[in-house]
Amino acid sequence: MSHIDDVRTGIHGMWASVTEGWEVHAEENDARAEPITSWMLGRTEPRAGERVLELACGPGGTGIAAAARVGAEGAVVLSDVVAGMADIAGRRASSVGLANVRTAVLDIEDIDEPDGRYDVVLCREGLMFAVDPRRGAAEIARVLRPGGRAAVAVWGARAENPWLGIVLDAVGEHLGVTLPPPGTPGPFSLSDADEVAAVLAAGGLVDVDTDRVSVPYEGVPVERWWTRTCACAGPLAQLLAGLPEEATDAIRARAFAAVAEHTVDGLVQLPGISIVASARRAPG
Repeated sequence: MSHIDDVRTGIHGMWASVTEGWEVHAEENDARAEPITSWMLGRTEPRAGERVLELACGPGGTGIAAAARVGAEGAVVLSDVVAGMADIAGRRASSVGLANVRTAVLDIEDIDEPDGRYDVVLCREGLMFAVDPRRGAAEIARVLRPGGRAAVAVWGARAENPWLGIVLDAVGEHLGVTLPPPGTPGPFSLSDADEVAAVLAAGGLVDVDTDRVSVPYEGVPVERWWTRTCACAGPLAQLLAGLPEEATDAIRARAFAAVAEHTVDGLVQLPGISIVASARRAPG
């Protein structure tokens, strides 16, 4: 197995380890990400009868929202490289009575679907974890029909997302390491809009358009912010779980001290920025 394959396997295992946290916090995470989801669906405009694929779906919030738009005559596939995530998404779709949804285990860098199968492809907060995002973009283009539409969302710069950066810094500073490790795909791997546009264009997509969406993390008790972020952040959950209690206590105290300047009456008031992009497969 090559080094790249090792990295890819490690990333997949990292997300498999946090499925429980994502299920527990699915509703909260979807509510916070609603501005992103609205932007993505507004740009791709899934219509009645169309086929939609959500990649790196996690608990499936974006695809579930799309399913209501395509109606009973349409179809939505909620897919993730982690089977447990796809299972969560499927249960959530069933719980709201969606009969036009199925799940699949698919890798964004190697989508096991026929060419031109989908009218719309969505990927919220997944492309930045691809070892080769250009390969992922090419796969998105391949499974779209000619003229089909795509939308992706990734996190903006670390400094613009202290809701996560503070926690990563607290862990890294305590352990004397950089998180995520240099050269490893992570939450801020595609944090520049021009780079996102270049990745999509390199994959063969056209009419690429990017934007910035504000996704603040606010009105949440500090303890809830800490617990939820640690439970859902793949790079952190495994690491923290393996540390002795005194180490996790010290890291928590460091993070709480850093977030104090963003706290009002015990509630965090943290900014967040998502880089969103729409594109399509060239017609013909």
